[in-house]
Amino acid sequence: MRIAAEILARPGLMPVMAALAAGGHRALLVGGCVRNALLGEPVTDIDIATDALPESVIACAQAAGLKPVPTGIEHGTITVVAAGAPHEVTTFRRDVETHGRHATVAFSTDVAEDAARRDFTMNALYAEADGTVLDPLGGLADLSARRLRFVGRAEDRIREDYLRILRFFRFHAWYADPEGGIDPEGLAACAAQSEGIATLSRERIGAEMKKLLSAADPAPALAAMAQAGCLAPALPGADPRALPLLVAFSPERDPILRLAALGGEDPVRDLRLSKAEARRLAALREAATGLESPAVLGWRLGAQDAAGALALRAALLEMPPEDAGAEIARGAAATLPVSAADYAARGLAGPALGQALKDAEARWSASNLTATRDDLLT
Repeated sequence: MRIAAEILARPGLMPVMAALAAGGHRALLVGGCVRNALLGEPVTDIDIATDALPESVIACAQAAGLKPVPTGIEHGTITVVAAGAPHEVTTFRRDVETHGRHATVAFSTDVAEDAARRDFTMNALYAEADGTVLDPLGGLADLSARRLRFVGRAEDRIREDYLRILRFFRFHAWYADPEGGIDPEGLAACAAQSEGIATLSRERIGAEMKKLLSAADPAPALAAMAQAGCLAPALPGADPRALPLLVAFSPERDPILRLAALGGEDPVRDLRLSKAEARRLAALREAATGLESPAVLGWRLGAQDAAGALALRAALLEMPPEDAGAEIARGAAATLPVSAADYAARGLAGPALGQALKDAEARWSASNLTATRDDLLT
């Protein structure tokens, strides 16, 4: 089996692979780029695994006129810049001792040892420079069946890094067959070690949760996550019951909108959302649980977020009216018919002018955007 040729034709990739081969070393594509290429999914980052030690990677890159950057040399990773693009090259490794994120590893020359320390079998796939796929652990069968399984014993893989609990649900949502169900051994191991989620930084949890919520349909994975007791440590107070309806009403892969459906005690704090994300989350929740008309939501939030808020309202409370789409468009194109200049011409200034504009917006909203300029100036 071979991966698609267009992946191998990316600028800079072959020069990096050739530089390592010229030094007498193996160079293999590994992980997500191989998995996604075989699935026909978009390939973003390309990772390369090699039997060359970091110092040899640097020497090979320099000999080929490429730029090596020791971005993670203590972990065996050198970033080689070729054709203006970064390529992460990591030496084969084997675990000596594992204790969370700070595992003690030794460099290896055996691809099977390197594969054994990866998280899931579908991520333990490699490809030669000609595209030939190498499968040290039988991951191809799992990938073909869209079956997500941990490498080796699930408990061991989770103890190496508790973030793998969240990755288990995220990868299930993105790559597993929803009809096939979730792997029972992996689910049981995640449930048994769910307390380990509390040891993770909130930034890491937030990044992983947003990736999970960006799947085409994250609802089944979130439901399993809640039942296994893994959602509460990640996002206290979250409730996934409205998520299937929101996905049905709004197919947009919008993690903040979907987060608004989950709720939670304090998602801004618990997921370390940015200020912009926090503002948008609050606006969507307020709009979904309020009574503003579709036109007013379109004017205040814009077409995209107004439609999202109405979908969220439908998932949480009630269905939107039949003419919601047209009304959103009317509101999104509308402009408040009065301005600060109108009130300044009437002698208002400072706080009084600001209050007059605020009152005008409230009256215009209450009229469902039908009040005229004269109505608002009266």
